[in-house]
Amino acid sequence: MELKLNNLQTDNSYLEDKVQLRLNSLPDKTELNILDAYSGSGKIWQTIKQRTNKKLNILSIDKEQKQNKFILIGDNIKYLASMDLSKYDIIDLDAYGIPYKQLKIIFNKKYNGIIYVTFIQSIMGRLPNNFLFDLGFTKEMISKCPSLFGKKGFQYFKNWLSVNGVKSIIYRTYGRKYYLCFNIEFC
Repeated sequence: MELKLNNLQTDNSYLEDKVQLRLNSLPDKTELNILDAYSGSGKIWQTIKQRTNKKLNILSIDKEQKQNKFILIGDNIKYLASMDLSKYDIIDLDAYGIPYKQLKIIFNKKYNGIIYVTFIQSIMGRLPNNFLFDLGFTKEMISKCPSLFGKKGFQYFKNWLSVNGVKSIIYRTYGRKYYLCFNIEFC
């Protein structure tokens, strides 16, 4: 059965898929520390809390206060760059778009743990230039036909993850929306 997509961008689109992806891949520990870098209303992790007997310690980041509890308000890029990420078993990047800068920080810090990512290409399929530079494309190549790279956006994203040490991913997809989970381990 194929789902019809609408053009509305809403928090927690495909909530059940996001929840199930996370529930099916939680680490085998009784207590987990989670950094939710695009927290929004906190619906995803609140739903997971209701469905698991694990103790979930969640630190939420969002640009604005959308919850009734304490969250870090501001730019998650600045927080990620300044935080000790080793405290967290899970980092959640449920973004609108491609959280390239956030992932770059996490990879550069050699984070070990589970990462959840939402990868969404815009209608025109434009990918971040620095992301393409990391894959060996030049400024000249990109400027000749920037939308050309969007046709294989998710394939390029998987290649980029591989270059950064990711060995396998689990994902669900709807059109150009991909919900991913992967475990990263740096020695």
